[in-house]
Amino acid sequence: MSTNTKSAQKNKSGKTRGVLIGSGIAAAAILLGLASYSATKPKDRDAPGTVAEATGSPEDRAEAGVFPELEKLARRTEGDPLAQGKADAPVVMVEYADFKCGFCGKFARDTEPELVKKYVDNGTLRIEWRNYPILSDESDAAARASWAAGQQGRFWQFHAAAYAKDAKEKGFGEEQLKTLAREAGVKDLDKFAADAASEEAKTSVRKDKEEAYALRATATPSFLINGRPISGAQPDEVFEQAIESAAESAKSAKAKKSASGAGAAQ
Repeated sequence: MSTNTKSAQKNKSGKTRGVLIGSGIAAAAILLGLASYSATKPKDRDAPGTVAEATGSPEDRAEAGVFPELEKLARRTEGDPLAQGKADAPVVMVEYADFKCGFCGKFARDTEPELVKKYVDNGTLRIEWRNYPILSDESDAAARASWAAGQQGRFWQFHAAAYAKDAKEKGFGEEQLKTLAREAGVKDLDKFAADAASEEAKTSVRKDKEEAYALRATATPSFLINGRPISGAQPDEVFEQAIESAAESAKSAKAKKSASGAGAAQ
C-alpha cells in the first residue's frame, strides 16, 4: 500500500470519526433551544425559573435535560488560559459567547461574578470559555484578541474590560482592542497584536465556533452545565440550581463508584 493511499485512508477515517462525533452531539442536543427548554423547564409549569432534577438512570437524566454526550465537551485542560476553576471540579460550565452580544455582557457583569464567588472559589465549579463570534467581523477580532490576551495570562481581565458597560459601543477596532488589552494588564502589546493576528488564534476561535455550530446553538450566550444546556442570560437562580443539581449528581456518582470499587475488592 502506497504512502499516499495510507494517508488518504487516515484522512478519510479522521473525517468519518469527526462526522460521527458531530452526529452524536447533534443527536444528544437536538436543537440547543429545545434542549435548553427541557433543561430549565419547571417541575410545576406555574413556577418558572426552576430546573428539573438530574438524578437516576441516563434516561432520567436526559428527561431532566442532561445529556451525557454534551457533558463530554468539557475539556478540563490543566492551565487553560480561557478557563477558571480547578480542572477536576465536579461541575463544568461551558460558555459560548460573543463579545458584541449585549446579553452576554449582562451575564458577564451581573451573574458570572457571583457564580465565581459562590462556586468557583470553593472548588465546585469550573468555567470554560468558548469564543462564538457570530454577530460581526468585530466579534471575530475581539475573539482573537481575547485569545491573545490569554497567552499572557490576562484573558479574564480582558473579558471584564470588553464586557464593561458601553464597551461594545466603542467598537472593537484594532486600536480599541489594544486599549482594552492595556486596561487588562497585558504587558507586551506588540506580542498581543501578533498573537491576535496569528493562525493559532484563528484556529482556536474556529474550533470553538465549530463546536457551537455542532450543537445548533443559534443564540449567545449559550451554556452547558455538566451536559445540561441553558440558553440565554437566564435569572441567577436558574444557574445556581443547575450548578447545585450537577454537583449533587456528581457527588452521588462518585459515592456509587467508590461503593462499587469497595465491593469488587472484597
